[in-house]
Amino acid sequence: MKKGYSRLLTFEVLIFLVLILNSFVWNILSGYKMILFLVITLLAFKIFFGFEKDKHRYIKDIIFDIVIYLLTFFILFYLLGIFITFAKVDSYYTLYGLKTFIFPTAATIVLKEILRYMIMSKSEGNKILYVTTCILFIFLDITVAFHFADFSSNYKTFLFIALSLLPAIVSNIVYCYLTLKIGYKPIIFFALVINLYRYVFPIIPNPDEYLTSIIQLLLPIGFLWRTHKFLSKDYDKFLNRDYNKRVLGAYVIPIILTVVLVYFTSGYFHYYAIAIASGSMEPNISRGDVVIIEKIDNKRKKLESGRVIAYRYEGIIVVHRLVNIIEEDGKYYYYTKGDSNDDEDNWVITEDMIIGTVDHRIPLLGMPTVWLNEI
Repeated sequence: MKKGYSRLLTFEVLIFLVLILNSFVWNILSGYKMILFLVITLLAFKIFFGFEKDKHRYIKDIIFDIVIYLLTFFILFYLLGIFITFAKVDSYYTLYGLKTFIFPTAATIVLKEILRYMIMSKSEGNKILYVTTCILFIFLDITVAFHFADFSSNYKTFLFIALSLLPAIVSNIVYCYLTLKIGYKPIIFFALVINLYRYVFPIIPNPDEYLTSIIQLLLPIGFLWRTHKFLSKDYDKFLNRDYNKRVLGAYVIPIILTVVLVYFTSGYFHYYAIAIASGSMEPNISRGDVVIIEKIDNKRKKLESGRVIAYRYEGIIVVHRLVNIIEEDGKYYYYTKGDSNDDEDNWVITEDMIIGTVDHRIPLLGMPTVWLNEI
C-alpha cells in the first residue's frame, strides 16, 4: 500500500476509535457536538491531505433529475398516507425548532458528505479504502442510535436493525458509490430533502415500523437506479430547457390531485373524507362508500336527533345516526344507532368524542381502502 494510502487509512482508524469511544463511553457526539467533531475532522483532513475540488459535470441537471425522482416519491408516499393515515407535525418554524432540529440535521449532512467526498477522492481507486470509508460512514450514522438501542428483546433488537442499521448500510453504500460518479452536491441535496421533510411539512404519512424500514431501504436504491439511468442517457436531452419544462409540467396535475386528496383525508382541516368499512349504515351509506365529514365547533347548536355524525370511539371513527341527546348537570350525552342495526349502540358519546356531521357520500370510492385494511 502506498504511503498516502496508509496515512489515509490511519486517519480513518482514528475516527473509528473516536466513534467507538462515543458509542460505549462518552455518548456526546450528537447535535452541535457532532457538528463540531465533523468540522475538526475536516480541518485535520485539509491540513494533512488537502481538499479536492468537485469537478463533476452536469451537477445542476442531475439535481433536476433528483427533483423529479423525489416528486414522484412524495406523490406516491402521500397517496399511501390516505390508506395508512397521517400524523400532524408540530411546527418547527420556531427558534427552538430551527436551533434544535433543522439546522443541526442540515449541517451534519453537509459536513458529512463533504468529508465523504474528500476521503473518496483521495482514495484514487484503492478498494480497501473504499470499503473502510463505507464502513466508517455506516458507523458514523449509527453511533448515536447504537448507544440508545435496547437489545432486551428480539423485537427491540429487530427495530434497531430494521430502522437504524440496515438503512445506514444501504444508504452509505449508495452514497459512497455515487460520490465517485456525481460528486457530493447532488447527494447533499437528496439527503437534505429526505431527512428534513418531516420537519417542514405540516402533516406526513404515518407508516408503521415495518413500512418505514422498507421505505428507508428503497429510497436510496431508487436514487441509485435513477442516477444510473440519467448517466446512461443522452445529456443533450436533459440540457434542453423545453424538455425540462415539459417534465415539470407533467407533475402539476398529480401534485394538485395529491394535495386535494391529502386535504380531504388527513383529518386536520374543516372537511375531510373517510372510507366506510362496515354495512351498519345501509342502505343510506354502504360499505366502501366515502363520506365527507364537516367538523363542527359548537356541537350543542348544530347537533339534533336524526343527523348522521362521526365520532371517535376507542381509537376508531364511527359514522352512525344520532338518535337521542340527554342533558344532565349541564353536560350533554349523545346516543347513536346504525341504520341497519336493531339496537342502539351500547355506549355513550360525549362532546369531546364528536368530530362532525356527515351529509355527503361518494359511492364505492373507498373500496380499495377497505380491501387494503383487510389484507
